[in-house]
Amino acid sequence: MAKPVPAPLRDLPANSNVVPLRLRFLPRHRAYLMRWLEAGASMGLCDADVSPRTPTDSAVTLEHVLVWVRENADPAYMIRPEGMHWLVLDHVRDHRLGSFQSFEAALYCIRPVLACGAIAAA
Repeated sequence: MAKPVPAPLRDLPANSNVVPLRLRFLPRHRAYLMRWLEAGASMGLCDADVSPRTPTDSAVTLEHVLVWVRENADPAYMIRPEGMHWLVLDHVRDHRLGSFQSFEAALYCIRPVLACGAIAAA
């Protein structure tokens, strides 16, 4: 079943110049993710993968991050942009864990292996 289009986007005319504001996965996020994985190896972090996804109601491709931990052979967590926040999901149970203003804070929610203020330079 397709997700419904949010009301503010559904009400826009087809020729509208309004572009929905949403976060993107940037090179600095990838660098921070690699530092976080390396630092968290002793806490059970195994691997991460940045994968594209295309929502069924949009031609826009978004990227999400899947995180593997040693306790599970399947990806344990998913981090994806949602508007101006990063959403963390328990990928095994399909349960929302939280919404965060920064990618670094989303990773900190999964495993607090780097200082929360240790943000990679843009």
